[in-house]
Amino acid sequence: MKSRFFSGKTRNPFFYFLFGLLAFSPLGCSILTSEPTDSLPAVARQGVLDLRRVNLDQKIVSLNGIWKWYWHALRNPGDPAIPFEYSPFPEIWNSQTWKGQPLPSYGYATYALTVVLPPRHPPLALKLPDAYTTYRLFLNGRELARSGTPGTSRETTTPFWSTQLKAIPEKADTLHLLLQIANFHHARGGPYKAILLGQADALTVKISREFALNFLLTGCLFMGGLFFLGLYLFGRHETSILYFSLFCLLYSYRIIGTDQYALHSIFHQLDWSVTLHLEYLTLFLSIAVFTFYTRSLYPADVHKRFVTGLAWVCLGFAGVTILFPPIVFTQLIRPFLALMPIYIGYAFYVYWVAARRKRPGAEYSLMSTAVLLAVFVIIIFKYFQIAFPENLVLFIGYIGFFFLQSLVLSFRFAFTLKQAKEQAEDGLRAKSEFLSTMSHEIRTPLNAVIGMTHLLLQDKPRTDQKQHLDVMLFSAKNLLHIVNDILDFNRIEAGKTTLEEIPMDPAAILHNVISSYQSAAHEKSLTLSLSIDPSWKGKVMGDPTRLAQVISNLVHNAIKFTIQGQVRVSLAVVEQTGQDVTLTITIEDTGIGIAPEKQELVFNRFTQADSSMSRSYGGTGLGLTICRRILELQNVVLQLQSEPGKGSRFFFTQSFRKMTVPPESQTEHQPLSKAKPLKDVCILLVEDNAMNVLLAKSILERLGASVDVAGNGQEAVDQLDSTKHRLVLMDLQMPVMDGYEATRIIRDRNETLPIIAVTASLAQEVGDRAQVAGLNEILVKPYNPTSLMQAILRHLNLPG
Repeated sequence: MKSRFFSGKTRNPFFYFLFGLLAFSPLGCSILTSEPTDSLPAVARQGVLDLRRVNLDQKIVSLNGIWKWYWHALRNPGDPAIPFEYSPFPEIWNSQTWKGQPLPSYGYATYALTVVLPPRHPPLALKLPDAYTTYRLFLNGRELARSGTPGTSRETTTPFWSTQLKAIPEKADTLHLLLQIANFHHARGGPYKAILLGQADALTVKISREFALNFLLTGCLFMGGLFFLGLYLFGRHETSILYFSLFCLLYSYRIIGTDQYALHSIFHQLDWSVTLHLEYLTLFLSIAVFTFYTRSLYPADVHKRFVTGLAWVCLGFAGVTILFPPIVFTQLIRPFLALMPIYIGYAFYVYWVAARRKRPGAEYSLMSTAVLLAVFVIIIFKYFQIAFPENLVLFIGYIGFFFLQSLVLSFRFAFTLKQAKEQAEDGLRAKSEFLSTMSHEIRTPLNAVIGMTHLLLQDKPRTDQKQHLDVMLFSAKNLLHIVNDILDFNRIEAGKTTLEEIPMDPAAILHNVISSYQSAAHEKSLTLSLSIDPSWKGKVMGDPTRLAQVISNLVHNAIKFTIQGQVRVSLAVVEQTGQDVTLTITIEDTGIGIAPEKQELVFNRFTQADSSMSRSYGGTGLGLTICRRILELQNVVLQLQSEPGKGSRFFFTQSFRKMTVPPESQTEHQPLSKAKPLKDVCILLVEDNAMNVLLAKSILERLGASVDVAGNGQEAVDQLDSTKHRLVLMDLQMPVMDGYEATRIIRDRNETLPIIAVTASLAQEVGDRAQVAGLNEILVKPYNPTSLMQAILRHLNLPG
């Protein structure tokens, strides 16, 4: 195999078709109408090449023409004269005759040429290509070079291929060349490449540049193949990436293992049979892999059976190459050359169809196949001595082909990544919508459960009844706590969490949290205590809701994982000035503790230190994750010190800006007023859930209010009478007409009475829409009776 795509010299009509096609193209015109700049049309005649009038300082001469030829003779310098014929050089034996009889590919011969040099010439050298399948060159009676060992039989012949550069003695004015060639191992025999004569430095630069380009291109392909192979193994398991990586790796050998045989010039001991097997195997397998690559790249645009058949033909050729010696498998090149236009033409067709159907990266595939076709034609022209493009032209062609194919995969990868990103975003949106819907659906019945439980507790139940009601309230709040954790984490993950900056009292927040968990601690016989630094006095600016959430989660965790002993919460002043204060808040317990190697694990979402804890203690595994994320939003670090069996200590240090305005007191557990503060107040309740209507009416009537009920927004718009109704409690999600639209219509009628949204959705989710619609406040379900009372009194400017 004597080129990157094929070996041997053959007269295939398809090549003449390509020649005619390219000859009328701009590229063909530029190649075919220009004489190579590094050669002269000096031709040997009757075994003599006269270069006396050639300036060898600037020119490189091909020793082509008519040489003396001795068939079945390996002549040495000084041998007696024997009959000879004249033969064109270079020319393979398959296309020649000896004494009028056609010759086989197998045999041996000697070629002789006399080169007459100009009287004055620079230091010269010969560039000696490979031949089928071995040669030995004598210059002026002495051996100058050899590639393998020519012999008169298969046993005495050692084939080898290499490109060599040999210097010529400076004082020589005439060169007597005697070239022995033998072949008993290949389907073709004889010389097929020109020997070049020229200035030694110029030829050295030429061959060094060719080798450098070969090694550079090989390195690019090999590393590119490894990159795509790694991308397939460790990234996306897409078969097109695997096939392209294999194609790059296989074809990288063909750059240095064929044509100039750069690899052989370095490793002179390579076994010729092994390298020839590799040469043919990499050709057949690379085309088969490229066919599979095309099929996997655009499966909807190929005829799968036809493409599979083409690939298996190449695999069959590869099988023959593995199982048989070179004398057999080298004959496969003729049918393979006949198939090559079908492979390239069909690939071009597939990519054209894919481009028309706007497949990802199909335009690059189409361009790369056009480049591959151009490279293929150029190699054919070069091989048949039709054109003499620089190796740089082929190098640029190869780089262009592999670069465009890499763009195809990169484009597909980016396109797939974009699709995956969009799908993930759609999934996140669907998850958020699902959680929001579930929140609403869970909070709606919880509102009735918690609200009714509060009312029953205020009706002075018996001791046994109070105990049952406490369990009911605790369980409902626990369920609400789980729902809140999941929704909070979802908002944090989506980056929708916002922090307030309002006046607050951290000490008061700690008091409230401790008070709310005293009953839970008492049930487990635990001591829950609070310690406030005596030096702390004042108010700060911050987010009281988020601070309370963090402390609540930490206290809740401490109580849950403490079997006996105590839970201690403390607030310590680290540093304070007239404007700022730095506080450390600590939650310590005497619970089960956490092993050092698992302390970071507990901050991961849905994770606990021991998987069995989810069965023993319950919970979502989100509490600590939410605490850490909320504090990280404020550039605060939640720290942990723990020892198994002795307890845990969670603490964080945070700086606040001082504020003199006191925060509003929290009165969540304050009982309803007995003075009926809403006497003579008529309220329009807009609610579609019967249980929540019953709860709200019970609370409002206990406060002295009269209540009109509307089942949806449209009924609310129709029933509202501003001369009668002092305030509207508006649910947001209702059939027929939702609360937003109803409020907007009411405001368009210039109604100014307070409208309070009572919704199972989170305030952060509906805040913007509620403000635009004209709602005055948002009360989130489940609410307790006191919260509802205080919201109404606040908007009616009534005393509690």
